[in-house]
Amino acid sequence: MAHCGDMLTEMLIEYGVEVVFGMPGGQTSGLYEGIAQRQDRIKHVLVRDERNGVYAADAYARLTGKPGVCDVTVGPGATKLTDGLVEALNASIPLIAIVGELPRDWLPLKAKGVASQGFDQLSFLKSITKETFMVPTASSFQEIIRTAFRVATSPRPGPVAIIVPHDVMDAEWDPATAPAAADDRYVRAPAHRARALKQHLADAAALIAKARRPLIVAGGGVHMSGAYAQLQTLADRSAAYVATSLSGKGVISEVSERSVGVLNPMGSKAALALAPEADLIIWCGCKASQNTASNWTLPTPQQATITIDDDPQEHGRTFRPTVALFGDIREVLDELNPLLKANRVDAWDSRVGEVKAEQAAVIAGDHASEAVPIHPGRVLKSLAARLDADDVVISDASFASGWIGQYLPARKAARRFLYARGQGSLGYAVPASLGASMVKPGQRVITVAGDGGFSFSIGELATQACYDMPVINIVFNNGELGWLRMWEQIFYNNTRLSVDLQSEHAKPNYAAAAAGLGLKGIVVDRPDQIEAALDEAFNHPGPSVIEVRTDAKATPIHSLRRRIENPNPEQKRPGTVYALRDWKRSPNLG
Repeated sequence: MAHCGDMLTEMLIEYGVEVVFGMPGGQTSGLYEGIAQRQDRIKHVLVRDERNGVYAADAYARLTGKPGVCDVTVGPGATKLTDGLVEALNASIPLIAIVGELPRDWLPLKAKGVASQGFDQLSFLKSITKETFMVPTASSFQEIIRTAFRVATSPRPGPVAIIVPHDVMDAEWDPATAPAAADDRYVRAPAHRARALKQHLADAAALIAKARRPLIVAGGGVHMSGAYAQLQTLADRSAAYVATSLSGKGVISEVSERSVGVLNPMGSKAALALAPEADLIIWCGCKASQNTASNWTLPTPQQATITIDDDPQEHGRTFRPTVALFGDIREVLDELNPLLKANRVDAWDSRVGEVKAEQAAVIAGDHASEAVPIHPGRVLKSLAARLDADDVVISDASFASGWIGQYLPARKAARRFLYARGQGSLGYAVPASLGASMVKPGQRVITVAGDGGFSFSIGELATQACYDMPVINIVFNNGELGWLRMWEQIFYNNTRLSVDLQSEHAKPNYAAAAAGLGLKGIVVDRPDQIEAALDEAFNHPGPSVIEVRTDAKATPIHSLRRRIENPNPEQKRPGTVYALRDWKRSPNLG
């Protein structure tokens, strides 16, 4: 007779789930049998580490808007969900994590692992998810699944864990009396789209009309809402320029005259220069985080602000906006844009042109670099020339985020750049490529990581090879944890401890390791080898690794570069100067 693993599989199919990422365990074998019998409708991708299954599901969700689904076994499988679930929680990504559990009768013996692998999974997972549910009975299982998808996709989206005891997973299921019944309103995020109040829209339109230096700061919320056309219209009608967070990269074409790039300490110097000069900042689907708000020096006390977000908590978290527009971004802008009249901001246009030209000159210099070891910007210039608008680029954490943010333009408005900015954990890019590759057959995916981040998840190269995924993995190998090495140098008396990833005894060869796992491995030591290496990888039908030996002195973080070039022996340690800025009330414009 059919069992609840079959029912769970049917429910996933009803919710539009096409693939599950994970690693089998005894307690979840019922799910695997359910998927195995329905492979014409749903697939499973085996990862080499449960942690990476969450990242794969995360990338799938970002590109489709549908909840990504992963599975793990009880105990050590569940604990490895941590990084990925926190990433999804902080980045508002809809996920469903299916977690195995001991049989219900054994749960009193979970303490200290008396029952093998047992611990308090419910309390643990509740702290790192939007919500976590323990399935109490087989008869309530479907209701738990419906609730999980409803919670995951409703504003503000996020990850949900479903803990399934072994005896519940294996319990009998009669599809004739309890057919799989999904709620099709919760197949994709956002499941609901709220609208702003009419008076608030009128107030926002009046404020925009008075602005002479308007700037939009757009985040990942624009991607989730799919408000690309509406954002472009807002920028055009208000004469505002658009900066994005790293997560928001691609919400507007960066070759558009209205784009000023990524607002981040390792982003566009133009965006960093212009943000404090704006008289109005429109925060659009962006949470004004530490990095995007420049350690919360933005907005300044003199800047008027408008916040557009479907999370009520974002309208006043670090400042009180002049106007708060609570609602789905696409819906809000559809109603706001017709209220706007064409704006003229000639002086602002001139100033923006100046700083964008300065930024372009810096980028052009790095693009033309013939230095050995290689400057990462030189590689990304050649990569940019080969990318199609629909290729997916996935950044690892640390310096890779800045190199892509500054040197690789988004040519069209779409979610084609993926960043792990919710948690910022190293090791995201390679496993995320598994999820991105499953969205569309033959989808070309490019990952960019430093050697530190690449080392975290190198085992998933074998997964790329097993599934013959057309992924190009670019590794910037400078032999060290670059950010931390510079941090120690600048702030801690030129200390150098545990930041070197190679030694006199060993210099890792990542291209050779990739070849051993079944990929094409390519090493690039000089700029004149870049074009041929990219050609070889782009023409290869399967996955590849391009290992680029890069300059350890290069950094995309402007403040680190400045401090290295102009050292200050009296430099204070960061922990002694960090302080939370005063909560501000944004003014109106006169």
